[in-house]
Amino acid sequence: MCLMGMEYQKIYACPNDCILYRHDFEQMHKCSRCGVSRFKVKDDDECSNDENSKKGHLVKVLWYLLIIPRFKRLFVNGDYAKDLRWHANGRNYDGMLYHSTNSSQWKKIDRLYLDFGKEAINLRLGLATDGMNPHGSLRTQYSSWLVLLVIYNLPPWLCMK
Repeated sequence: MCLMGMEYQKIYACPNDCILYRHDFEQMHKCSRCGVSRFKVKDDDECSNDENSKKGHLVKVLWYLLIIPRFKRLFVNGDYAKDLRWHANGRNYDGMLYHSTNSSQWKKIDRLYLDFGKEAINLRLGLATDGMNPHGSLRTQYSSWLVLLVIYNLPPWLCMK
């Protein structure tokens, strides 16, 4: 993914979703809240001493795609930068709801946060998430949670491509 310009960070998490192993917790081998090891323990290992718990694969990994470099790349391209400002410069004001820019929520944000609404380059984002089981069997313990970040600034004809 780095070759495509999509940098990412792997952040390790507690199997029980208590903490993320980053910043102050980065060097920890067990969760400070529930005491569970961050590493997979083999079933045949009945004794789970510290030496065995530090070996093996990590149980839960969060792949974090960095968004700031991606946003910067959008504004470097002149065509994309123009499309991202479409909502301020080229939007239709005939009272029909063609795009989220015509919605009452968009107008409310502009009224509540005047400085944000005045700047045409400020990105408006939507966040959506849903879980899925990539193997198609509910018996497996492996699942993925896809998190989508949608840019609402883009014009409708660009979103349909």
